[in-house]
Amino acid sequence: MNSNTYNLRAYNTFQVEATASRFSRFTSVTQLKKLIKSDNLRKFILGGGSNVLFTKHMHAHVLLNEIESIKIIKETPTYAYVRVGAGINWHEFVLWSLENKFSGLENLSLIPGKVGAAPIQNIGAYGVEQKDLFDSLEAVDLQSAKSIKFDKKECAFGYRESIFKNECRLKYCITSVEYRLNKRFKANISYGAINQQLEESGIDKPTAKDLSDVIIKIRSSKLPDPSELGNAGSFFKNPIIPIDQFNKLKKVYADLPSYPVDKATCKVPAGWLIERCGWKGKKVGDVSCYHKQALVIVNHGEKDGSKIRQHALNVKKSVFNKYGIHLQNEVNIF
Repeated sequence: MNSNTYNLRAYNTFQVEATASRFSRFTSVTQLKKLIKSDNLRKFILGGGSNVLFTKHMHAHVLLNEIESIKIIKETPTYAYVRVGAGINWHEFVLWSLENKFSGLENLSLIPGKVGAAPIQNIGAYGVEQKDLFDSLEAVDLQSAKSIKFDKKECAFGYRESIFKNECRLKYCITSVEYRLNKRFKANISYGAINQQLEESGIDKPTAKDLSDVIIKIRSSKLPDPSELGNAGSFFKNPIIPIDQFNKLKKVYADLPSYPVDKATCKVPAGWLIERCGWKGKKVGDVSCYHKQALVIVNHGEKDGSKIRQHALNVKKSVFNKYGIHLQNEVNIF
């Protein structure tokens, strides 16, 4: 490795070898703004590295977000408004909310990554998305180094989408996020797996902590630990397709599952499609789709991220050839 480059292997959960032209950490907005002005290199913000796949040298100044703070801004009888530093680990924030008797985030327990990535991806799980609790965020423009505030509408949240994945892609560094947490707990147990796990645990009236524990148990049982097996969680989004297309497929594949989105579309589980195409547990070189959840691509020791990208392309091609459905990446590839 060139002495003028910086190894990013320790900063991505796929554990691939990748390099950057320059690497720095920042723990405050002031420090970030100084780093932005410190050179003419393109700036690339890195958080937990749990939703990126590096496939080449990053000709950029990689900035590691380590802004770690949690502050209750205001409270009402019903809500607590909490400002969270973007460098805080997401699951640690969920646990903090539970310890402080605030609810709403429990279904999002054990999602990897940092708080700053949550609005970018509009992370979600088990019937909840971060936008449901989101109030606003603060970010720094990577060109002008000026701070700007975004409200919920301006973020244009969608299914695993936001303005930061589209027209504002790589233009801002999110420095803090404000969430409106509930003081009165209302359990969201709409997913069957949650009810089943609660029944097995003998819990009739779950608390927010009970629900978090159940989610952690479910996720741990079917998703690999990135520290043990390189991965970035779900590699693909669950595709949303027109009802007409689904009905045609259902005539051929009677067991094809779906979840309603609206009157015109439905969501089809990508893991089911990938598994039916024969990829679940199938190892190609040192890459495979996880044997417990085909939606997750895992790295068994491959150093070259482009090999993982090729595996993903092969999966997408086979799903399209069989079902006529385009899979979209949830992971950001660079």
